[in-house]
Amino acid sequence: MSTTETAVAPLTTQDAEALLQAARAAAEAAGVTAAISVLDAGGHLLAFRRDDRAVLIAGETSTRKAFTALQLDAPTADLVDAVQPGGVFHTLPTALDRPLLFLAGGVPVHRDGRLIGAIGVGGGAPEQDHGIATTALATLG
Repeated sequence: MSTTETAVAPLTTQDAEALLQAARAAAEAAGVTAAISVLDAGGHLLAFRRDDRAVLIAGETSTRKAFTALQLDAPTADLVDAVQPGGVFHTLPTALDRPLLFLAGGVPVHRDGRLIGAIGVGGGAPEQDHGIATTALATLG
């Protein structure tokens, strides 16, 4: 018995740019100077922008948040408690070659139920970054 799966279109550079623009607009509306990273399903950077006034580390945190959301297929906001002492992922942040970041602001991107990438936002308070990322994601068609 064989199973036929329908191909799902990957996250394109056009999708990534649309996410970036929607996140920029959401950040501006929230008064947040942010950095935004969009990764494809392989963890490769498709789009990036750091506001001139954003703290420099926001660029790194936005990318790490996106990578974490992609690798665990979950919003980073939902994972913060999991890395606390006694949490199921307590040792995970130091167990990998590429650092994960368990701060709100990373959100996986799905199409037709399939993981196709992630967006990460850094520069605001964690709740603001999460809100900006989810607002941008809601605009992706």
